[in-house]
Amino acid sequence: MPYDEYGNPFRNSAFNAAGRGWHVFPLRPDSKTPALHGADRCPRKGDCASGHRKWEERATDKPEQIAAWWSRHWYNVAVATGPSGLVVIDLDVPKDNSSADTPFGVETFKALCERAGQPVPATYRVRTASSGWHLYFTAPPGVQLANTAGKLGPLIDTRAWGGYVVAAGSAINGGVYADSGVHVAPLPEWLCARLTARPQPQGHVAVPSSSRASRYATVALKAETAAVAGAEVGQRNHTLVRAARALGRLIASGDLARAEVEEALNGAGERAGLRPYECGPVITSALNWSIAHNPQRGRAA
Repeated sequence: MPYDEYGNPFRNSAFNAAGRGWHVFPLRPDSKTPALHGADRCPRKGDCASGHRKWEERATDKPEQIAAWWSRHWYNVAVATGPSGLVVIDLDVPKDNSSADTPFGVETFKALCERAGQPVPATYRVRTASSGWHLYFTAPPGVQLANTAGKLGPLIDTRAWGGYVVAAGSAINGGVYADSGVHVAPLPEWLCARLTARPQPQGHVAVPSSSRASRYATVALKAETAAVAGAEVGQRNHTLVRAARALGRLIASGDLARAEVEEALNGAGERAGLRPYECGPVITSALNWSIAHNPQRGRAA
């Protein structure tokens, strides 16, 4: 059967989101993965004539581009939160292998609001295919928020600059993303304060002056953590492993302390959208491998 552009329900979902002024881009059918080409397959023409542009740069609310994308396939719809002026709180559900007493993100968020003496915010929300919730807020003026993973609590992530969410009307494994409500409320000040608070101990790590790091090692640490923090979805784990192995050589040589490398990589991984339990084992394994396979200072090569 030939593809019917106008019978595509996801096309309407894309236009509905763009009608709110949100910037959208296509995801692969029945998936959360971007359908746009990556840097390795960039044709260097069209939008990318002057260099590869990532999905966040290509996301748009222009009807002609949306019509062109959704004239090809039944793509799911992504909303790029940063360019759309949004902060979305993602309340997830425990995975199948989680402890039976692990609270849902919704329950954790309600408890967070209660402890802060605040009501659960009323705003536009989307029920996800896995029965979680996305709470949409307009971003505060003058503040550029990034993604967080677990900063507000277990199974609570946020998406802002550098992130995206699956839009209402999309479908995965037979589950449909369904919206509720119309009005998108501003991000409450108390939540903004929590998201902008200096992380302890995650976040950008400046190597202290008392560190034994050489100038070369300091530059390497900054470069590798920046690469991890800026990694695209689908490349984050690979980039994290590569960075840990590269920095592991500098731990083995005595130029960097393992604790500061682990702290920096964990923070960078979370800024890329990985959760703490996803970062830690990967970093530990890659550092152990690198240290074991590289000569230590004072040991014959």
